[in-house]
Amino acid sequence: MECFPLTSGSHNVRKREACGLRRDTGKYNQCEKLLYELFPLHATTEFLHVKPGKGAAFVRTKMRNYITGNTVEKTFRAGSTIQEASISKETKQFTYKDGSQFVFMDLTSFEESRLNESDVGDRQKWLKEGMDCTLLYWNGRIIDFDLPITVRLTVTEADPGQGDSAQGGTKPATLETGAVVNVPSFVDVGDDVLIDSRTGQYMSRA
Repeated sequence: MECFPLTSGSHNVRKREACGLRRDTGKYNQCEKLLYELFPLHATTEFLHVKPGKGAAFVRTKMRNYITGNTVEKTFRAGSTIQEASISKETKQFTYKDGSQFVFMDLTSFEESRLNESDVGDRQKWLKEGMDCTLLYWNGRIIDFDLPITVRLTVTEADPGQGDSAQGGTKPATLETGAVVNVPSFVDVGDDVLIDSRTGQYMSRA
């Protein structure tokens, strides 16, 4: 992967559009939204700070471009800077699915916003009508959305529990959105469960 320095003039083309802060590459966090080269918006999906025995430390990243959807791997010298994008956030409620689009509504203005199924991806298995989500905007356009970290969903299919639940047995269960998760053996059909939307793991019974 290419290793190169970043200078203060690297992003003059996008300054009027982004107006963000500059971020030390040694302090990247996973999923930060960043400007990079002439493709205006990336999220870092993987991050590794490396201190070799010889030579300067560097940061190895994998970044997803919000505009094109492409993923690139880049290596930056630790301590160099890159423009951090100015992202605005709005809370809107997922109301329904219209064909291949997911419709979110501002409950104050009743204005609708839409995301394509390809943009929602696997996260749709945790998305339930009436759920409040955070929509991310850059330059007046929706680029992504965040689910609540904890989502509450109802179990629609599950085998009857067997044996001593204290022994920690688990079983697969289907939720109202169609997602399948492993749950403790004592969880039954009709139970509401809490799921971590980041990992897809069962947390507790609601």
